Amino acid sequence: MGIDDFRFGRGPSLMSSFPGGLAVAAGLAVAGWFIGQGFIEGRASDRIVTVKGLAERDVDADLAVWRLPFVATSYDLARAQRDITSAHDTVMAFLLEGGLSQSAISIQVQTVEDRQANAYQSGNTSNRFIVKRVLLVRTTKVDTVQNLSQKTGELVEKGVVLGADRGPEALQPTYSFTGLNDIKTEMISEATKKGIVAAEQFARDAGAELGRLMGARQGVFQILARDQAPQLREAQQRKKTVRVVSTFRFELL
Repeated sequence: MGIDDFRFGRGPSLMSSFPGGLAVAAGLAVAGWFIGQGFIEGRASDRIVTVKGLAERDVDADLAVWRLPFVATSYDLARAQRDITSAHDTVMAFLLEGGLSQSAISIQVQTVEDRQANAYQSGNTSNRFIVKRVLLVRTTKVDTVQNLSQKTGELVEKGVVLGADRGPEALQPTYSFTGLNDIKTEMISEATKKGIVAAEQFARDAGAELGRLMGARQGVFQILARDQAPQLREAQQRKKTVRVVSTFRFELL
């Protein structure tokens, strides 16, 4: 095919080839748009800031629970029972005279152990029977319980054998805060405001604007010991700290 063939239209002309070329070019353009758009969206997805909002409240315990275990022993079961009853009366008088009401005190458990019935028991079994009783105090009079718990030596002086239950901690009251529902809404609002403030500050520092809220997650409310100390449990402290941390994800523009 020569030059004249192109000149006089006997061969394939540029015009006759244009539609196919146009389709290819259009396809490349569309593909390029999608690639570019995907790049933009990918970059946009990176423009997210995650912040946390913290709210805390110092609170006082409003409920005290106190287990008072005591024990009586004897070779004679009837004698052991009389002794545990006497100890019970002494403990009850101590609690009532100290400011607690009868309705706040109950018998949690009583057990009787026959040491001779234990196949693995050896040695002297002069105190054959061991009678254990636990009184449970449950009251909102937190101050009263705390004061009484510091005077249990008076019971020992009167012959009451305390603590034969779960070790030294058995004699320590536990303190709870039951008013969480009353402060939840306010604390969530405070955590949200602090999260927004943190996000706005981040946006300013990054030279951007804060966009839409992309997601939020409310943290779990925690009741912690206000004073952190080794081997000091939260339940043993009257002073507590309620804490919640909420997480927010914002778009940056």
